Amino acid sequence: MPELPDVTVYLDALEQRVLGRRLARVRLASPFVLRSVDPPLAAAGGTTVRALGRIGKRVVLSLDDELHLVIHLMIAGRLRWKPPGTRIARKLGLAAFDFDAGTLVLTEAGTQKRASLHVVRGDAALRAMDPGGIEPLDADDAALRAALARERHTLKRALTDPRLVAGIGNAYSDEILHAARLSPVRMTDHLTDEEWRRLTGAVRSVLRGWIARLRAETGSAWPEKVTAFRAGMAVHGRYGEPCPVCGTPVQRIVHAANETNYCPRCQTGGKLLADRSLSRLLHDDWPATFEEMEERRRPRS
Repeated sequence: MPELPDVTVYLDALEQRVLGRRLARVRLASPFVLRSVDPPLAAAGGTTVRALGRIGKRVVLSLDDELHLVIHLMIAGRLRWKPPGTRIARKLGLAAFDFDAGTLVLTEAGTQKRASLHVVRGDAALRAMDPGGIEPLDADDAALRAALARERHTLKRALTDPRLVAGIGNAYSDEILHAARLSPVRMTDHLTDEEWRRLTGAVRSVLRGWIARLRAETGSAWPEKVTAFRAGMAVHGRYGEPCPVCGTPVQRIVHAANETNYCPRCQTGGKLLADRSLSRLLHDDWPATFEEMEERRRPRS
């Protein structure tokens, strides 16, 4: 799922191409992507893009007449910039936004179509779409700590809860927790002041670092390679590969369609976190530490 750094780079690219430009029309290839009825989508045709913004992981195009187009890419949605009037691809295409300089195409891979488009009018309607999470790069340490500690959760869940913090998902939460040297299953009410300082500092440093990196990689081009798995990430998507800090193989916890990646030496004091799918099978035979797991893997003489 595109997260705060990825959406920020999308907005950079959109600013160069559509800000101040007339939106001729919006074409739908899939009627299911449109999740609102009033105002009608046709009302956006012929308006000008007056501002661009972000609500969490959502991209917002603000138009004339207090109209706002709100695009939520979800997991597999992506934005493409194509020549004017480009046809919408049958398999992946959901919608196209036609400008004189080019066409912005919304695509989504896979069979589960979760990406969405809302048309709303007025700032109040736009605010109603905000889950309420604090903007992590606008908050100081105290505000960010207060938001994350508002409810008792694991750190992984707190960081990815859009009601608490905006724009952070599965990928960057893994990177933040690794940078902070904290376990993803540590509870928010168990952190020391020093651990809170490490966590809030890591939130800002990881997000700002990746925004800078993605901007440098993209330049003035359109960001085509928007992915949750990037070369240079410390742990996310790197199961079994060496941690860049200590060399210990990265481990994971699988839950539903997602997985949490972590370094057992840097983050959990050597303890292996129970992988739901495997621990159900192994029960008491699940190794407690990384060293125990390595010992079991050694051939018996």
